[in-house]
Amino acid sequence: MISFARGAPSPDITPPEALRECANRVLEKDAVGALMYGPGTGYGPLRNWIAERHGVDPERVMVTNGSLEAGMFVFDLLVEPGDIVIVESPSYDRTLLGLTERYAALLAIPLESDGIDVGALDTIFAAGVEPEFAHIIPNFHNPAGCTLSLDKRERLVKLAAEHDFIIFEDDPYAEVSFGDAARLPTMLSLDDSDHIVYASSFSKTIAPGVRVGYLIGPSPIIAALRDRAVNTYISPNMLSQAIVGEFCTSGAILESIATVKKALRERRDALVEALRTHIGDDAQFVVPEGGYFLWVELPEEVDTEKLFEAAGDRGVTFVKGADFMLEGGRNALRLAFSAVTPEQIDEGVKRLAEALEVVRNGA
Repeated sequence: MISFARGAPSPDITPPEALRECANRVLEKDAVGALMYGPGTGYGPLRNWIAERHGVDPERVMVTNGSLEAGMFVFDLLVEPGDIVIVESPSYDRTLLGLTERYAALLAIPLESDGIDVGALDTIFAAGVEPEFAHIIPNFHNPAGCTLSLDKRERLVKLAAEHDFIIFEDDPYAEVSFGDAARLPTMLSLDDSDHIVYASSFSKTIAPGVRVGYLIGPSPIIAALRDRAVNTYISPNMLSQAIVGEFCTSGAILESIATVKKALRERRDALVEALRTHIGDDAQFVVPEGGYFLWVELPEEVDTEKLFEAAGDRGVTFVKGADFMLEGGRNALRLAFSAVTPEQIDEGVKRLAEALEVVRNGA
């Protein structure tokens, strides 16, 4: 089976040796800090490193057991049943599930090649709709692959202040950029009115198994989230956070990011070439400038539910577009290129093209 389904790196681009060395060093230097219960805001040296990197006070930072759990804590704290919540269309499936389970009133706004359709938001506000919360993935979107433009970042920050809603800036892919262009500023850095809660993760730059993410937000929100975390699990995983802290402060993170970026750029390029070669104009997509994913839209008559079955018969799998949308997505699919080699990518897309022909011919 060639799987384009899972958004995880393949083992060959994770750094086990460097992590082993960091584990040894941290247990020599700070065994107590790594092995005992710690504060709900996380391991101090890592928290300080994150704060310095983002130019914020450490009291605004909370290190968490992965960014997904952090996001669910944010939803629990800030989203009440019936609250109007802006989500992108398509959006991360776990986000849609988490918000739906909390009985939010989801308002899906289409994505464009440079991020969420801010013009559609202007129309909604003009009609008197007032959301309490918005979930935005700014960089190398999961699943769409697009990146939010600077103009749209600035407009969203302004709208959040004017209409008094919180933007959850969900940014786990920020470091995984394939280009040389200057990195766009976070909405967090553009905000001066305390309307942004920012989240990121080390799963994409080190390894998913470390399960370390973090939040940055207004101090009162972080304090409330800390209390919620302590009441849930007493202490986060201090050993894992300490190892990641040593990995970051030692500079090993820079080599790891470079390795990940090089490998994923090669895989992105292989996927783009394979789609153009084997499927051609029937596959419409935005070429992602980073991250793990490419979103493909096929002709409207193609049902990716049927394509999924035909592809599975040929030993290839993906995630159907409808899984990332409240409505629609019937002719779309997400291809994750992070866990497959360029050779597997070419073969997988060949099989996908064969399955597409079967579906289109009604076989």
